[in-house]
Amino acid sequence: MHYHLIGIAGTAMAALASLLRQKGHRVTGSDEGVYPPMSTLLDDLGIEYAHSFSPANLEPAPDMVIVGNAITRGNEELEAVLERRFPFTSAALTIKEEFLRGRHVIAVAGTHGKTTTTSLIAWLLESSGMDPSFLIGGVAENFGRSSRLTDSEFFVIEADEYDTAYFDKGPKMWHYLPWTAVVTNIEFDHADIYRDPEAYRFAFERFVNLVPGTGTLVVGWDTEIAREVSEDSFAPVESVGLDTDTTSPAPYWQARDVEYSRDGTAFELARDGEPVGRFRTTLSGGFNVRNTLSAIAASRAAGASWEGIRAGLTTFESVRRRMEMRGERGGVTVVDDFAHHPTSVRGTIEAAGQRFGGGRVIAVFEPRSYTAQRKEFQSAYREALAGADRVVLAGLARPERYDEDTGMDPGELVAELRADGVDAEHIADVDAIVTSVVQGAQAGDVVLVMSNGGFGGIHEKLLDRLGARASS
Repeated sequence: MHYHLIGIAGTAMAALASLLRQKGHRVTGSDEGVYPPMSTLLDDLGIEYAHSFSPANLEPAPDMVIVGNAITRGNEELEAVLERRFPFTSAALTIKEEFLRGRHVIAVAGTHGKTTTTSLIAWLLESSGMDPSFLIGGVAENFGRSSRLTDSEFFVIEADEYDTAYFDKGPKMWHYLPWTAVVTNIEFDHADIYRDPEAYRFAFERFVNLVPGTGTLVVGWDTEIAREVSEDSFAPVESVGLDTDTTSPAPYWQARDVEYSRDGTAFELARDGEPVGRFRTTLSGGFNVRNTLSAIAASRAAGASWEGIRAGLTTFESVRRRMEMRGERGGVTVVDDFAHHPTSVRGTIEAAGQRFGGGRVIAVFEPRSYTAQRKEFQSAYREALAGADRVVLAGLARPERYDEDTGMDPGELVAELRADGVDAEHIADVDAIVTSVVQGAQAGDVVLVMSNGGFGGIHEKLLDRLGARASS
């Protein structure tokens, strides 16, 4: 078949394009604002895509059009699809029917940690010789790709709670036929599509309800909502958490005596109160210990060996844009992370300090997601960013969407951080941010850039300027 993907450069869409290509289909697409790593992925696969939307992109006529969830009515290419009566569907439905049905699906859901946990499970299964297929919302460094199709019965997929398409406003994860399901945590997010925390919670309640009684549900035990949602599971529940999580009863899988270092993290693993042994992972931060526990539990449920799990944890190379070290110039390290929810921002700052301890953490944050730009989350960002030694706050990505009652006020947030004793400033322009950061950075500092977008190529600009300063 000839599949045409409108919105092909989204992380999930580009990964789907790769899977379809691996299955032998012809794949084309279109999008705007295409940037790495997805543009690199598409180019490497030789997939043709247009850099703008146009009815001309539909010639010759495809057999099926896949409409990305970011595409809305009024898009001229979508309107042409409807006017020409071309068959169309969503990415989630295509994934279910083309790749998931009949397999042992390991679906990873949750507000935070989905991409890392999904990638780690895929690698633990791979290290156990299970040759899994996978679909991940990011590029898994061990595989050098975001998707793979094999003949294995196991398919590991990131189960996103974002909506499916303009014609299907339910979350994508409802389509993924989970046999082993993971819910890392649940905390209100995506205020653009969920009217309130209750609606958000319901999305996970229904996801949990999809797991058969002979399957397994792995749940992060440190968030109350996740614990409550798991109570209605028909499948056996395996809880995961640290021994410092104030929950009762204690998690079934537990990390004790956690030790953080520049090389990663070590911990004692206990299962149902009984010691299993000491494990090491390349990941940093308490949130990644919880992600690791979820990955271990899900992998064991799928039949992974302890030998494979141990080997996989020590050789895991994480995911691009998740605590990814982009380079070091003149003793200053530049790190890229996708963090945008307040909880993720706080955890990422904490992890950067644990991993690169010794210098300051300079947090450069772009409020780009809908959640990040909402007024009601401003106080949470104040608490999250306060863990950095210095904060540079960029301007809102789409300020025209908000007024003073609904949008974050970056200037006000910076004033609040300063009142808390944090060295903070608001700079809207990317080049001006680079100038300010480079002028103030010292050897040993970590510049932690957090954004779920391209951020104007800020990472390379920082490295270029830092390198020029070091060589002058």
